[in-house]
Amino acid sequence: MDISTSAPCLPSVIFDLDGTLVDSEPNYYEAGRRTLARYGITGFTWEEHTQFIGIGTRETLETLRERYAIDAPVDELLAVKNGHYLELVRTATTVFPEMRAFAERLHSAGHSIAVASGSSRPAIEAALTATGLDALLPLYVSAEEIGRGKPEPDVFLAAARLLATDPADCVVVEDAGPGVEAARRAGMRCIAVPYPASPEDPGDGSWYDSAGLIFRGGQREFDARAAYDWVMSKR
Repeated sequence: MDISTSAPCLPSVIFDLDGTLVDSEPNYYEAGRRTLARYGITGFTWEEHTQFIGIGTRETLETLRERYAIDAPVDELLAVKNGHYLELVRTATTVFPEMRAFAERLHSAGHSIAVASGSSRPAIEAALTATGLDALLPLYVSAEEIGRGKPEPDVFLAAARLLATDPADCVVVEDAGPGVEAARRAGMRCIAVPYPASPEDPGDGSWYDSAGLIFRGGQREFDARAAYDWVMSKR
């Protein structure tokens, strides 16, 4: 009698983009600085920019519009900032080497993988194309298409639907506290690789504490093999 057995399903992996796969924060800072300057706001600093790391572009601009009383609709600000960012990303985007190695390992092993980002769809596409990551990660979701950005879980849940995967079978890779919290709310396991300037939890605890695996030294400590071993050991 033939007995058929099926191998356990491989976990799906959902990557954040900015600060996780690629070091795009300098580009976002410069795009934001240029956008504010167009509306007469000068002196926007890197320190101020870091308050918004891990937050979607639309939410960031909504806050800045109110803070500086800018007399322009958010959609206009979004179009201006995205225009500046796209100019920058095509020539000055760096992939974190161990993250590329991790994505390559997952791809080769047959895992379902995708990107879930607070950036706009054109910005995601431009970054993936400019770095060659589009060959590994052709599937992506923008929080702008979903509604609520991180720390709400919507974009990760949308990515799970795109991958036809149960959220409980997904692992999120994140650099920012709001993204780690979004993974927790989505019911997904999380690998945290903190970006040096990422904001901490505005409450009493640390969003990073909910991560199942954390590389506290950030990208300089991240190890693709160790991350993959953890993904597979926790099935």
